[in-house]
Amino acid sequence: MSDWDAAKYHRISDPQLAWGRTVAARLAPVAGERILDLGCGTGRLTEEIAQTPGIHVVGLDRSAAMLQEAASRRAQTPGLDSHTGPAYVRGDGEALPFADVFDAVLSTATFHWIPDHDRLFRSLYTALRTGGRVIAQCGGAGNLDRLYRRAWALMRSPACARYFATWSSPNHFENIADTEQRLVRGGFKDIDVSLVMSPVTFERPEAFTEFVAAVCLRHHLDRLPVENRDDFMQRVTDDATADDPPLTLDYWRLNISARKGRA
Repeated sequence: MSDWDAAKYHRISDPQLAWGRTVAARLAPVAGERILDLGCGTGRLTEEIAQTPGIHVVGLDRSAAMLQEAASRRAQTPGLDSHTGPAYVRGDGEALPFADVFDAVLSTATFHWIPDHDRLFRSLYTALRTGGRVIAQCGGAGNLDRLYRRAWALMRSPACARYFATWSSPNHFENIADTEQRLVRGGFKDIDVSLVMSPVTFERPEAFTEFVAAVCLRHHLDRLPVENRDDFMQRVTDDATADDPPLTLDYWRLNISARKGRA
């Protein structure tokens, strides 16, 4: 499986940044806190959070390409370097390399890429100090249903079916009830989970195609020969152009808030 095109993601990830800023506002960090940004990507939000005086931020991601892009941009940003800016670490949310370290874990647009949410929440619990909080948002039940139904129809077409014979979706869009139960099993208290619709509309078909190919359907396109990918995306974009409103992704966001209680 190919890694992210991190430079492109950095350029087109305005929707993720907007969601992240909303989640960061719920975080409300205060001086003296240590914050983990789980799934930090290229560090756009991580660097904004790090501007809060007196806090220490660590950005963690599984993608080497994302972390290389984040470190490169940090080095090029006035006032930020390896000493004053956030630290970046490569790691897996299901097996965080920390214990009793952080006052809060922030995460946006990441949990739905993690297969086992029971392991994820146990890992978060271990990484947090007593009283520490999880403030997160990810794709939830119903997320991008229209887009993925259309992709599935193309995947089953005679031209594409052989490339998807062993297909397994990498997305894990969870619902409220199951997430609440997993958080309880993980030891968390003060649990609050909600699901909200957050559609994203693009002004031009080219922008829609670029975003969807790089983010939503990149694993699908990895399965196809290079010469078939443009046609696949053209069909997806044509369908979206006919929607009302056109070129709109049907995003649903699962908001998560919980606190680590005493064992």
